[in-house]
Amino acid sequence: MNQASQLAGRKIMVIDDSSTIRRSAEIFLVQAGCQVILAEDGFDALAKINDHEPELIFCDILMPRLDGYQTCALIKKSPKFRQTPVVMLSSKDGLFDRARGRLVGSSEYLTKPFTKDSLLKTVQAQLKPDKAAAT
Repeated sequence: MNQASQLAGRKIMVIDDSSTIRRSAEIFLVQAGCQVILAEDGFDALAKINDHEPELIFCDILMPRLDGYQTCALIKKSPKFRQTPVVMLSSKDGLFDRARGRLVGSSEYLTKPFTKDSLLKTVQAQLKPDKAAAT
């Protein structure tokens, strides 16, 4: 199965206040053929989301100013982006974080640091071809 051809041209936003996490996610996703939009916090993401219309959003939980839960909730309140999957990113792999992520509308949870494989598997699971056709 060729991940690159499946993901080619898909638009993915990565919101994280860590430049290391943003950079590694960008490298993995670009290698798979994705278009990547980077944001360093919730405000930055909300400013960019309308212009870029990502198909999938990775959102760090612990960020300054606007945390990942608030950012996800705001994205899900928008009629335009309500259906866009949001995957929460956190260095803590806690049940409470997962549950809280679900409450604000996230569709999955990925623990940092992630591997290229786990990141791309998450992207594929969230962007199944049938999901793309439905939007």
